[in-house]
Amino acid sequence: MLIQARNVHYHMGATPILTGVDFDLGAGEFVGLIGANGAGKSTLLKVIGGLWQASSGQIDLLGRPLSGYRTREIARLIAHVPQSTRVEFAFSAREIVLMGRSPHLGRFQMESALDRQIADDALRTTDAFHLADRLVMTLSGGEQQRIFIARALAQEPRILLLDEPTSNLDIKHQVDVLALAQSLAHERGLGVVAAIHNLEHAARFCDRLVLMTCGTMVADGKPEAVLTPERLRQAFQIEAQIYRDPFTGNMALSVR
Repeated sequence: MLIQARNVHYHMGATPILTGVDFDLGAGEFVGLIGANGAGKSTLLKVIGGLWQASSGQIDLLGRPLSGYRTREIARLIAHVPQSTRVEFAFSAREIVLMGRSPHLGRFQMESALDRQIADDALRTTDAFHLADRLVMTLSGGEQQRIFIARALAQEPRILLLDEPTSNLDIKHQVDVLALAQSLAHERGLGVVAAIHNLEHAARFCDRLVLMTCGTMVADGKPEAVLTPERLRQAFQIEAQIYRDPFTGNMALSVR
C-alpha cells in the first residue's frame, strides 16, 4: 500500500475541516475524490501529501509514518498538481518541467543530461514535447495543465495528487487530462488521486470513488456503488437518476 490514513483529523484554528477520515491508495490505482464545494477534498490531498500536517490520526507512506519523512524525501515520492499555477516569469515549458527535478538535486546543483532526458520524457508522456520551447504564459489552459503534470512526472514520484485538474478546461481537454491520469495509474503503476467535480467523468475514468461531505467520508468503492440517488441527495442535495448511456456505455446522471 502506498498510503494508509487512519482516523485523520485536520482543524484550521477551531474549525474542523477533516473528521475521522480513513483512506488507502494502492499502486496502479486511480481514485477520484468527489463531493460538494467545501467537502474537504483539497484539504485531504494536502494532508495525505504532506503539505499540511494532520491535527491527529496516523498517515503512513510506504509503510512508514509520513511525519518521519523529510520534505525532500516526500517530494521524491509524492507530486502535487494544484488547482491553479501562476507563472510570473518568462519560463519555457521545458524550464518549468525541469523544476520537477529539484528534489533530486543538491543545493546549487545544475541539471545533468540525465535530468534533461527525464524532463523530455515527461513532456513526451503528456504529449507536450512539441511545446517544450514555448513560453508557458503563451499556452492554452489545457496545454499548461499538461506542462504542470509533466513537471510532476519529472519528480519520478510513486504518487500523483491532482486537485481539480480539469477546472477551466473545455470538454476535450477534460477528457484528455483524465485519460492521461488513468494511463499513468494503469500503465505506469502510479497511485493517482484526483479531486473531480464532473461525476460522469469521475465514474468513467476512476477505479474507485471517495465521496466526501462536511469533512467526512460517506462512501468509498466502485463508481456504481458510490453514485446512488440516496448518496447524491445526501452530498449534493440533488435528485438524480443513474443510468448507462446507450451510446457510450458509461454511467450517466439525469438531474432534476
